[in-house]
Amino acid sequence: MTPTLFGRWQTRLLLLGTVGVLITLPLALGIIGPGANSVYFWVLGYIAVFGLGWDILYDYFQKFRWDRDWPGLFQLFAGIWEAIFLILIVKVLSLPLPGVQNLDIGWFVRHYSLVWLSVYMVSQTLMRILFPRWRFRGGQWL
Repeated sequence: MTPTLFGRWQTRLLLLGTVGVLITLPLALGIIGPGANSVYFWVLGYIAVFGLGWDILYDYFQKFRWDRDWPGLFQLFAGIWEAIFLILIVKVLSLPLPGVQNLDIGWFVRHYSLVWLSVYMVSQTLMRILFPRWRFRGGQWL
């Protein structure tokens, strides 16, 4: 079944709040990367907030497809676009982000890629195992 907008929001927030935090934690604590920096949690928060808006747009465009489905290749392009958008907003338009002056673009790309790939893999595998009815409820788990 095609995810509903509310289902997309629930899934995005659940996965970023669990998988995203688990991936972000070692970077924020300085276990991995250039040193401890809370900017990675701010980036994760912006990914979640802007993602809610992107989901409205994705849901709108999805309705034009004959099967109302969103193929994996589109998800890849969406992930790339969201990263480029966030870099532009943070670096060019100076979106308030504590510690952004210490954020290396290379580490941003690594962090974003790890979070995005992990969330994508969990949504395609583990979510289907742990929540077997999740897909049939339009992505809603509540």
